Amino acid sequence: MAVQSWIDTLKSSKKTALIHDGKRKIHYLFTDGKEMAEEYDLQTDELIVRKWRNKSTLGAQGTWQVEVGEPLAGPVTSLDSEVIKENCSNPLFMRKDTKTSFQWRIRNLPYPKDVFSVSVEPSERCIIIKTSNKKYYKKFTVVDLDRSQLPLDGSALSFTHANNTLIVSYKKPKEILTLEQELMKELKKLKGTGDGDVDCKTQ
Repeated sequence: MAVQSWIDTLKSSKKTALIHDGKRKIHYLFTDGKEMAEEYDLQTDELIVRKWRNKSTLGAQGTWQVEVGEPLAGPVTSLDSEVIKENCSNPLFMRKDTKTSFQWRIRNLPYPKDVFSVSVEPSERCIIIKTSNKKYYKKFTVVDLDRSQLPLDGSALSFTHANNTLIVSYKKPKEILTLEQELMKELKKLKGTGDGDVDCKTQ
């Protein structure tokens, strides 16, 4: 089963733990050279950040790609005033999960809730957000479901809108909740170091 193969991949990866700033930070190194970094809230065990990094074809370190959490800020340059930057009023799409739901937030969408339509497209394994005023369109996948090869269920999808932010929630299936609980038990067994040197103890 694909869910089991994903948890096995996580368990067999090289893991390093660091406790810092009220967070449990975990670094995973997979056999194919990919890296994943996660940060969990120490109090609630909620996932705050998940990001991935691949090596380039020449073996150089790639840049981190954020899957969950605030998008990474771009490099700061001394020519900031001359650099073409994204307009800060453009819609900002990010994922921020809860314990029971995958959740995406799109900021800077100043339209009433009834303008939005959020649906599942099973054939493309994606969620589609669109507006009746044709001002916004977004298609995205739920990578956790893809990794575990679980189906998309339209009844698990809901959305709300407040403070110019559209919040789309997808209720986690029981297979994902079980996987996350199993993984958290594993992560809590890791000997996490405090501030300072990182203990490269691997499982």
